[in-house]
Amino acid sequence: MTPLRVLFLSYSFPPIGGAEAQRNARLVRHLPEHGYEPVVLTGPGSPSWAPLDRSLRLDGVETYRVAGPEPAPSREWGRRAERWLRYPSAWQRWWDEQARHTARHAVRVDLVHASLAPYDTAETALAVARALRRPLVVDLEHPWALDEMTTYPTRLHRSLDLLHMKRVLSAASAVVMNTPEAARRARALVPGKRVAVVPSGVEHDEFAGPAERGDGVFRIVHTGSFQTRLALTLERFGALHRILGGVIPGVDFLTRSHVYLLEALARVEQDLRRPVELHLVGDLTPEDEAALAHAPVPVRRHGYLPHEETVALIRTADLLFLPLHNVREGNRVAIVPHKTYEYLASGKPILAAVPDGDARDLLARSGTAVICRPADVDGLARGLARELRRWRAHIAAPYANPSDLVAFEYKALTAQLAAVYDSVLRRPGRPAPADVAVG
Repeated sequence: MTPLRVLFLSYSFPPIGGAEAQRNARLVRHLPEHGYEPVVLTGPGSPSWAPLDRSLRLDGVETYRVAGPEPAPSREWGRRAERWLRYPSAWQRWWDEQARHTARHAVRVDLVHASLAPYDTAETALAVARALRRPLVVDLEHPWALDEMTTYPTRLHRSLDLLHMKRVLSAASAVVMNTPEAARRARALVPGKRVAVVPSGVEHDEFAGPAERGDGVFRIVHTGSFQTRLALTLERFGALHRILGGVIPGVDFLTRSHVYLLEALARVEQDLRRPVELHLVGDLTPEDEAALAHAPVPVRRHGYLPHEETVALIRTADLLFLPLHNVREGNRVAIVPHKTYEYLASGKPILAAVPDGDARDLLARSGTAVICRPADVDGLARGLARELRRWRAHIAAPYANPSDLVAFEYKALTAQLAAVYDSVLRRPGRPAPADVAVG
């Protein structure tokens, strides 16, 4: 069967680093195996304000890069305000103009795939698909206005952003969400729309081979950003935001930080925690650093690392820390952080402070996680003590069921994405994806 060509519109693409770029690069890598030839349209790849990761290099893919220079985006609150007021920022105007112009040079394509990271790229995706007269599949790595982590000045701003999201999803031929809970919310927002679940995942060959240490230290590793700054800002001004309806009631952002982990470590008896080191991968804010000022164990700050170095550190961990924000009882969180799949693929024990939701369900099935509620400091302390005693006794940690991990290999995930394309293009020969729902 002749491969069909997909214009893969993605600002977050190597050499830019980060979870979204990793996901996009892996999907592009495997599309040819499933009957689709990717044609990538992306940014210049050299912004001064975004992390670069040369380890994600992808060769042999037809790639069109928009012309620079690239304007630096304004601060996050400013960018959000511009979007809420429907006034495009200088960055958004640049991306829109350059992406539309560059798309004209792409040789015939059959479908447009748009990664909506950042969400400012949504209008550009619609414009490019209209200009090329091709169906559009939009891929949301996070649930946009449906995400309980997203904060707004007022309830009106949230409603406007939700209307904007609804208009974009309604105009697409199909929508791809990252988790079942996010897909459920999207289906409620746009009834009758094709909505599929294609989660993030891993390339398991990145986790092959030995990763042993013999330094006698119990190594706890966390990768990615904390939300200490946002939590403290809302603590200072949150009452007003809640009165005005800009923050979802009952969401605790501080649990998505290292604050409770440090408190739990302090509760572990000193002799037991003596060999512990905490390793942090990612840029730390001044608020993060302030919380570390009286850490009860040595802290190793690695800063931002390329993906291959991050994976190498994950594989040498004795315990991996995964915190999420807390929500009111009876609610479910709609995200599964990208690092969750890397943690599981490593086979290392995971200390997960997570609420109800897809992440908790996935970790519970794995059998490798010590799970407690996000603000349960005593539960964290008990989990730490248990893992330290197991490690000291040289008792092997449980391993995840390999069959559970196969579903999160990017080759399998790309097959699910290709099935979405098939359903949009009405292409015969492949079963429709089981997780596509209409209405």
